[in-house]
Amino acid sequence: MSRMNSVLLPILVVLVSVVALLLLAGTNPWEPLKIIIEGSIGWPPFEGGSSRKVGDTFMVWVPIALASAGLIVTFNAGMWNIGIEGQIIMGAIAAAFVAREVSAPRPLLILLTILAGAAGGMLWGLLVGVLRTAGGVNEIFGGLGLDFVALSLTTYLIIGPWARSGVASTSGTDPFPADSLLPSLGSSKLSPLAVAIAILALVGVWLLFRGTLYGLKLKAVGRNRPSSFLLGIPTNRYLLGAFMICGALAGIAGTSQALGFHFKLIPAISGNYGFLAILVVLLARFRPFLVIPISFFFAMIAVGSPSLQLRLD
Repeated sequence: MSRMNSVLLPILVVLVSVVALLLLAGTNPWEPLKIIIEGSIGWPPFEGGSSRKVGDTFMVWVPIALASAGLIVTFNAGMWNIGIEGQIIMGAIAAAFVAREVSAPRPLLILLTILAGAAGGMLWGLLVGVLRTAGGVNEIFGGLGLDFVALSLTTYLIIGPWARSGVASTSGTDPFPADSLLPSLGSSKLSPLAVAIAILALVGVWLLFRGTLYGLKLKAVGRNRPSSFLLGIPTNRYLLGAFMICGALAGIAGTSQALGFHFKLIPAISGNYGFLAILVVLLARFRPFLVIPISFFFAMIAVGSPSLQLRLD
């Protein structure tokens, strides 16, 4: 079985199974698909005043794609970075701090928020790596624990220091200053900058494993860590590097969520897109360019499924 078939077969099986279930239920299988498409990119697709829907779908695609790019790095290093949810959250918190506290010209402020988001996610990812390499804590358990810490910190900030004036609510902070928000097209949320960063991240990860010695050694560490160590590769350093790269990309995903989609910090700022990215990467078989269509498919479902639920109700 070719690599492409191994990617397409599971998706095809799922689609056929869903169609079969809908037919057994006496439902037209085309109608739910049409509703999801209409709710995500409009119907006909990309026409009929659907710019807002298209913008929402692309801005959901961005964090999924960024998280997937980061996970490709840690998966190739042999690590299950379940802590990516926490890294997205910490990136959003760091970006929110800069957006709230720093005053600067808009281009510089946007750059600072992106860098802060990357730094926040990178440090949280590094913490998972340190627990794994220095403390012997499995990255799955360490990552999950840090996910809960990050989520709790978000809630604390929203109802505590960053609470809206006169309101005790977990609905989110005050909206961020307009100058700190990612630039968007027209009245939609679509930010060409965010989309470009996501595409560059996937291209960068492809180049990392396609044509660099670092990527080759990182793959070797993931395939056989003891042998790599005996050959002189500093395995722990490479593992920490993988977690830092993944964390930085996840942090930028959090920045996109906070400053390009919600425009404030909310408890569910990650959208569970980190966990969804794990599924995307596994379906893509760690191939960056396959991440693009697969993650966009899931973004369409995420944005369009509420329309399906409303129609069914």
